[in-house]
Amino acid sequence: MQNGNAKFKIYFYFLVVVFSFSFLVFSFSKVDAATLYFSPSAGSYGVGSNFSVSVFVSSVEQTMNAAGGVVSFPQDKMEIISLSKSGSIITFWAQESSFSNTAGTVSFEGVVLPDGFKGGAGRIITLNFRAKTAGTAPLSFLEGSILAHDGLGTSILTGVSAGSYTFVFKEIAPPEEEYVPPPTVPTQAPAPPIVSSLTHPDPDKWYSNNSPEFFWDLTPDITGVRLLLDDKPNSIPTIVYMPPISERKLEDLEDGIWYFHIQLQNQHGWGAITHRKVLVDTKAPEAFEVTINNENDLTNPTPLFVFETTDSLSGIEYYEVILNEESYANVSPQEIKDKPYRPLPLEPGKYKLEVKAYDKAENYISSFAEFEISPIKAPEITKIPERIDVGEILVIEGRGDPEITVKIYIQKIGEEAVLRETKASSDGRFILEYDRILTKGNYVVWTQAKDERGALSLPTEKYSLEVGLPPFLRIGRIVIDYLTIMVTLILLIVGIIALIFYTRYKISTWKRKMRKETKEASQSVDDAFKVMRKEVERQVSMLDKKPGLSKSEKEIRDKLQESLDISERIISKEIKDIEKELK
Repeated sequence: MQNGNAKFKIYFYFLVVVFSFSFLVFSFSKVDAATLYFSPSAGSYGVGSNFSVSVFVSSVEQTMNAAGGVVSFPQDKMEIISLSKSGSIITFWAQESSFSNTAGTVSFEGVVLPDGFKGGAGRIITLNFRAKTAGTAPLSFLEGSILAHDGLGTSILTGVSAGSYTFVFKEIAPPEEEYVPPPTVPTQAPAPPIVSSLTHPDPDKWYSNNSPEFFWDLTPDITGVRLLLDDKPNSIPTIVYMPPISERKLEDLEDGIWYFHIQLQNQHGWGAITHRKVLVDTKAPEAFEVTINNENDLTNPTPLFVFETTDSLSGIEYYEVILNEESYANVSPQEIKDKPYRPLPLEPGKYKLEVKAYDKAENYISSFAEFEISPIKAPEITKIPERIDVGEILVIEGRGDPEITVKIYIQKIGEEAVLRETKASSDGRFILEYDRILTKGNYVVWTQAKDERGALSLPTEKYSLEVGLPPFLRIGRIVIDYLTIMVTLILLIVGIIALIFYTRYKISTWKRKMRKETKEASQSVDDAFKVMRKEVERQVSMLDKKPGLSKSEKEIRDKLQESLDISERIISKEIKDIEKELK
């Protein structure tokens, strides 16, 4: 009996389990599950590029015939370009789909006629976005609705899925079939726009600015603008702007060759496309070293500067050579292609060298080195006067290395130095006769050697030189030179002649009254002139004995002598005329 009860209990429990399992299976088979989701639900896109996300419905267990919803997106990260119904299961739209970039929403609602839809991937609508700024942008449903195809409009929505997208600084613009323009441009469609840029004005020049700005003119008939940036020269733009825009800034482009494509639309259709090239290179050339080769000669004034580098994108434009923080020369890559750079002869001393390598976008990288040039042997001045008179020739003698060029500097205090060069003989001796007359003042003189390579010595010490006036006439400490004497004598002659004419005038007026006085005056003038002539001739005779009269001084002396003769003839004639008048 106990065994019978046990069997009954086991049988009873078996029936309970079978009934429960059957009930659960039956219950689950009747659950109506439908969801809304995005595809793709994630992705990475370049800033400024466009991408598409489709809204799908999944209703595997039961047929649905209506769906709607409101999608939310961050308007600071992305914006809607357009909505596409291509490939949608919706055959009748209860209300026209719409979007708001200001609010960051998209609304849709439609019906699947006549038989509804049953399956796992029913496309409802496609959202065409443009990535605005870098970062992560979530996509979600604010509202959602899926109705069963049961004649009662039963809601079968059991869940919604979200999306998340990453935007990076890279232009990615996949083509979209719906934006392919017609094969021919309508006759009255807009002409290809002229695109200008203040940041990248030359389409064939490289720029280190990776945020180009473009602008173009819009005529009143323009209703739309289509843009695209990619690395293909003849792409068709796909990003639509309605209302049209007249400028565009593209931020943080990657290095490389880009093309900005633009197309305008009016009531007749889309016009021809302008393809504007943009060259961006933000990276400096490759690092390099600069070395100095003095060719085993410490006095070498033209050591070799060895340097070279590359730039993988825009290429090397030129090298700037900087010596002691001052720009020295610009060198093209061709100049150093087969041989190092050799500067012009440098003076002896220590140098800090910097070489800047610039690419075609004006990015640069520097390399540094230090070197020293030793001086050659300096010449020696063996003979130089401490003082010479005005008009004397300056003669300088010295010695140095054989066949060396001697640079001689003569500087009047307060003025620029004058340079003369002379060649040392085979025994090293040199002599310079200065070819100019030195004016009165204090001077310094020094020399420097230069060899056939252009190597220099250090300057010698400076020698002082005084150039003074010749001692023609001294009154105490006052020295009167030759020209002063000549001018004084001429003034005396002019005064005497004036006195004679004045006397003649007086005589003609008061002839009788002044006869006696005039005779005495005439005699006095005659005597004074004779004394003066005698003194002048004595001074001229003394000066003639002095060596080294200049050509100009000799001319003055001769003209003074001539003036004395003429004056004597004039005065003699006038005195005779006066005497005739007095008779």
